[in-house]
This record gives sequence, structure tokens and C-alpha cells, in this order.
Amino acid sequence: MSNVVLIKTAAELNEMKKYYQANLSEKQPQGSVFSAKTPSCTITAYKSGKVLFQGGGSVAEASKWGDTPLVAPKKEKKEIGSHLPKDFASLSVVGSDEVGTGDFFGPMTVVATYVSKEKIPLLKELGVQDSKNLNDEKIMNIAKQIKDVIPYSLLTLHNEKYNQMQQSGMSQGKLKALLHNQAINSVLQKISPEKPDAILIDQFAQEGIYFNYLKQQPNIQRENVYFSTKAESVHLAVAAASILARYAFILRFADLSKKAGFHLTKGAGPKVDECAARLIHEKGAQALSQFVKLHFANTDKAKKLYNKKYSNN
Repeated sequence: MSNVVLIKTAAELNEMKKYYQANLSEKQPQGSVFSAKTPSCTITAYKSGKVLFQGGGSVAEASKWGDTPLVAPKKEKKEIGSHLPKDFASLSVVGSDEVGTGDFFGPMTVVATYVSKEKIPLLKELGVQDSKNLNDEKIMNIAKQIKDVIPYSLLTLHNEKYNQMQQSGMSQGKLKALLHNQAINSVLQKISPEKPDAILIDQFAQEGIYFNYLKQQPNIQRENVYFSTKAESVHLAVAAASILARYAFILRFADLSKKAGFHLTKGAGPKVDECAARLIHEKGAQALSQFVKLHFANTDKAKKLYNKKYSNN
């Protein structure tokens, strides 16, 4: 039996619960938010944010929620970064991270940076940390300071191209892997002949799956490559990449709102559905591919909301 795990926010869990309202089970496992059974699989969401899909249709069902199903439940819980070399935080590292993968509106944005050990004190002084702990204003301020201090590579996969690649059969996980590898290669070229002590990727897939995604690529970085969840807290290179990626995403998102003619909402909650329904009303359903990730469940919900709210006007 296939098992798939996704990590979701509390708001996303509530949204999923509404989506599976007709399939909810009366019995819920301890610590769960809800449990639902569809014809193809069973879905159990936990307060920790983990959502477990079990059954033959697990991969297809999980892919509806804007993430590529990549990891099966692990019996052993390892400490974050426990597999990394000693004193990893003080090494010279190329780090990569991505944003926008869980947002219905806006592009997927990937950044790789190189932070030498000599630059670590400066980045700490500038306030570099996990971008999830910073508001947009602080991200903008810090990003403007560090983008001229450290080598980096920024890649933006706009929605139209994203949808084309996804509809051609390329999973979101593979798209992430391709962009991470490309951004890392670009940074390595920029700093050559200098070489980092290590490369750290904010883990979105198990190591074997990541390299399998890249098997047909001509230039795959394998030497001293490490993966860690919450890598922003492991090394400032990933934290800096996270900030620069979020900075670029904010700017692109603002441009997208101008193109739409009204303020768009980040994330994938009910307000996002309302924005998409309005977008269909004002620009037509064919315009969605320029603004959203079409394979998200929000697409169908927005169309239903449009039919309910606007079609009779």
C-alpha cells in the first residue's frame, strides 16, 4: 500500500477538512484534525501539520494540494542537521531554498547563495535568519543589503511556464530539483575557482528521489551535498537564500496584482478562491494560467465559486 506524507499549515488543514467534508470519518486517530476516506485512499491530518495519504490513489490525491508527494512516514525521528559534519554552521557553504510552491497565485522562486565563513558575522549583523520569522518589510530591507554582499543565483518559474511543464507530466518535486540544481551550478560558476566546504539544500525530497529527478541532467552536483529539513536554521547560506527568494516572490506577486487589477492573496485558503473567482469574472477562465498553479484544488473551487457568485449577473 502506498503511503504519502505532506506538511501543511493549520489554515491549509482547515481548508482540506472543508474539501473532504463529504468523506469525513466519525472515528479519528488520537492527535488528528480529521480523517477522511475517498474511493482511492484514506487521508488523515494531524495537529503537527502532517497529512498522511494511504492507499493506491495516494500520490494522485496528494498532488491536488500543491505539493509533490515525496516522503513516506519515518519511524525514527532524527534531530535536524544531525547527519551534517561537525561545526557545519561555521563552514563556507552554498545553500538553496525555494518559495511560492504552496501559493496558488505567484511563481515558484528558487535561490542559491554562497556564504563564506568570513561573511557569517556580517550576515548575522544584518539580521539574516529564517524568512518565515520575518515580515515582508524586514525581508525587503535585509534582502536589499545582502544581495550586493554575497554571490547568489535567482530563478523564477512563472505560472504559464510552470503550468506547461506540470501538464506535460513533470511533477512539482522534479521542477524544484531542476531549479535547485541549476541555481547551485550557477553560484559555483560565479565563485570559481573557489570551492565551498559543502552544499546544503533545504530538503523537499529524500536524497535518492532528488538525484533521481536529475538523472538526465548533464551537470549534477553530488560532491559534499547535504539535505536537511529546516535548513534555514542550520546554516545562514540557506537562510539568506530563503530571504532573497521571498524578496523576489514579493516583487513578482505585486506585479501580478497590478496585472490582475486588484490585490491578490497569498497562500491557498478561501480568500484565494475568492480572488481567483473574481479574476475569472473580470478576465475570463483562460487568464488563470498566467496567474495560478492550475493543478491546485483551488482551481475547481474558484470555478464553482464563480458560477455561484457571478455567472447569473
